[in-house]
Amino acid sequence: MSLESISVRRARTADVPWILDVTKPLVDSRVLLGKDAVSIYEAVQEFRIAEDSDGNRIGCGALHVMWQDLGEVRTLAVTPEWLGKGVGAAILARLVDDATELGLGRLFCLTFEVDFFTRHGFVEVSDAIIDPETYAQLVLSHDEGVAEFLDLARVKPNTLGNTRMLRVL
Repeated sequence: MSLESISVRRARTADVPWILDVTKPLVDSRVLLGKDAVSIYEAVQEFRIAEDSDGNRIGCGALHVMWQDLGEVRTLAVTPEWLGKGVGAAILARLVDDATELGLGRLFCLTFEVDFFTRHGFVEVSDAIIDPETYAQLVLSHDEGVAEFLDLARVKPNTLGNTRMLRVL
C-alpha cells in the first residue's frame, strides 16, 4: 500500500451509497455533518473518490464553492485500513487543484483534524474572514455547510469543538 498506488477521480452517482457508508461512522461520532442521500446526489459533481491500484474505493472528499474566491473542503473521509497512508493528502491535493482551476483563492474547512490540515497549509482563523456584504449574501443560502461557515445559531450543535481553518491558494 503505497502513495503511488492511490488515484483520485471524479465521483459518479454509483459512488453515493459508498460515500454514505464510509462517512457513517464519522457522522455517528459527530466528526462529520450527516447528509441525506439526496444531498450527496445533488452534490456528486463536487466529490472526488480515491482508489487503490485494484480500483477499490478508499476515500472521498468534496469541494464546495461558497463565493467568488472561497471554497470549502467537505466530507473528507478515508477507510480505516488506509488511514495514515496518504489517502487524505491525495484527495486534498486534488481538491486544491480543482479549487485553483475554478479560480478560487481561499479554501475553508471546519474540522477536528487540525494537525492534518495544518500540515497541508491551513491555519486557524477567526469568524471574520468575509466582508459584511458577502456575509449578507451567504446568509441567504439554504446550504447547511454555509450556515456552519457563518456560525449561525441554528447549526451551533454541529460546530461545537470544531476548528475553523483557512488556506490561501
